[in-house]
Amino acid sequence: MAARPSRSRLLSRKTLLGAGAVVALAAVNAPAVLGAASNAYHDWEIEQPSYKAAMGHWAIADMPKSYQLNSIHAIMLHTGKVLLIAGSGNDIKHFEGGSFRATLWDPVKNTFKKIDTPADMFCAGHAQLPDGKILVAGGTARYEVLKGDVKRAGGAMLVKNEDPDKSRTLPKGTVFRSPDGAEYRSQFPVHVPAAKKKIVGPGGTAKVTASQARVYVESTVEGSRGITQATDQYEIEGLKGKDADNVYGIANKLGLDKKDFQGIKSAYEFDPVTENFTKVGSMHEARWYPTLTSLSDGRVLAVSGLDDIGQVVPGKSEIYDPKTKTWKYTGMKRQFPTYPSFFLTGKKKIFYSGSNAGYGPADVGRTPGLWDIGTNAFSPVKGLKDPKILETSSSVLLPPAQDHKVMVLGGGGIGESHKSTARTAIVDLKQDNPTFQQGPDLPEKTRYLNSVLLPDDKVFTTGGSRDYRGRSDSDILRSQIYDPAKNTFTAAAAPTVGRNYHTEALLLPDGRVAVFGSDPLFGDKANTKPGTFEQRVEVFEPPYLHHGERPDLSVAQKSVEHGGTLTLRTKDAKDITRVRLMHPGSATHVTDFDQRSIALDVRRGADGSLTATVPDDTALVPSGWYMVFVTDRGGVPSKAAWVHVTAS
Repeated sequence: MAARPSRSRLLSRKTLLGAGAVVALAAVNAPAVLGAASNAYHDWEIEQPSYKAAMGHWAIADMPKSYQLNSIHAIMLHTGKVLLIAGSGNDIKHFEGGSFRATLWDPVKNTFKKIDTPADMFCAGHAQLPDGKILVAGGTARYEVLKGDVKRAGGAMLVKNEDPDKSRTLPKGTVFRSPDGAEYRSQFPVHVPAAKKKIVGPGGTAKVTASQARVYVESTVEGSRGITQATDQYEIEGLKGKDADNVYGIANKLGLDKKDFQGIKSAYEFDPVTENFTKVGSMHEARWYPTLTSLSDGRVLAVSGLDDIGQVVPGKSEIYDPKTKTWKYTGMKRQFPTYPSFFLTGKKKIFYSGSNAGYGPADVGRTPGLWDIGTNAFSPVKGLKDPKILETSSSVLLPPAQDHKVMVLGGGGIGESHKSTARTAIVDLKQDNPTFQQGPDLPEKTRYLNSVLLPDDKVFTTGGSRDYRGRSDSDILRSQIYDPAKNTFTAAAAPTVGRNYHTEALLLPDGRVAVFGSDPLFGDKANTKPGTFEQRVEVFEPPYLHHGERPDLSVAQKSVEHGGTLTLRTKDAKDITRVRLMHPGSATHVTDFDQRSIALDVRRGADGSLTATVPDDTALVPSGWYMVFVTDRGGVPSKAAWVHVTAS
């Protein structure tokens, strides 16, 4: 049975004694009655004002069945709506049928809209752009096929082009034929640029260097007859004469091995205003499970992911420029496991916490450290307890972001390991030689934990499981709130829905937290039934929403430059103790690539207004849309006002 924490008894002794008498009487009659009475008491208790004020409150969102989906990505938009992307949603039937889904949810009006989804964005990467659009890059080209289920030999075919005058695009289904007549069919279209020609030597001799591209191919026949271990040159069916001489394939191993997921190169921008996807320039590398990180100049870094033949991209990173809508290799080569957790800490500095989603070698790219993407230098950060239990861990840039402290929470062993940890650790990146320091343990060993920054400078954590993908009914029905100032966890109300793999959580502009998804491997404790993707959305009201009236807030302007000031108006100005600029989240696989909370310096005006200054540091405050919250002396935040921070 899923673990549930003990609850603080916040009611009067008289009330508790009365409830105890009811339970005792029920116990005399039958265990079933006892259980019913206990559940009834719990249902009554969690609705009491005193309980909500101490622990918060959960509720299931009323989402119509037709809009429910297997949420893989959850992105907070500056319009106040949430974009939920499933793509094929880890459902091979949807993939094969070309059924790709996304839903737009307005959490205030509780309205919904289906969004046309042009590609399988299942397990893509995404990031907020400076203008408020959302960049979504990569996704799924092929689902994995386990060894034993593979019917046709396949692998990578390198396509060469020695013609300097003409490029080639070979369609999906192109046949490559070996010298002994074995045939293999391409599973995707492939573009091969023209060869490069250079005039060298005093005589002006032309030197031609063949171009090349890679495509995944499968045998045209089933079974072992399609296996080859030899390196051969393959002719391309349909090409004749010089074309056949210039364009050909090379492969050295085509077998019946397990076929991993394969990524795509496509990229799109989603416009929150028009509520449409628009195709932009494709990446150079196909990527499935990539990390996209916003940089200080507004561009976006893409790393890792499984490529077009199902291997981890071998350290090739690239950058998207939203001005040109194109990608460019960085020249920096460093390999990381899929979905590595990155935090922008300087103009060209990235901190990698070690958290990741799992795919990749066990001994490559798993050490936390600071990466200079200008020089490719990498400085390991040590001191982390359980350093080999970082898969599916959670990482956050603790509030306020000016402190430059990153916290790692929980995690699991590599692959389908049963291991998990309750460890938390914190690193202060302002130190000359930063080292992880032990933090307070979680209540129990946890992987797939969601962590969300709150406007009162605390961190809400929820869900997760003890075992891989909730195996053996190991989902954890717990929530807790971490206070960085006190370095302690406080128990919060327990969710009613278990969450593990493919889970996301977001701070909403009204101060609530919404939690989506969960993809358990099994549906029973004995691990005999297949799991069912969790489509319900559960929303948490933190205790601060039950501490009295909220301060009101309006902002005089909708945009501000770095180093500029915001004029805030609230009738509660004298009671405001904290102003925070909070970047909206974009979450997937219990990792949020975008959330951060920046403290603003505030001056009080004689007319009761507040003037807040935005830091003139684009690495601390990347350009884009932000939520502004004010918090009063009682720790109660306002609803957010949206502000666009632009480059000066």
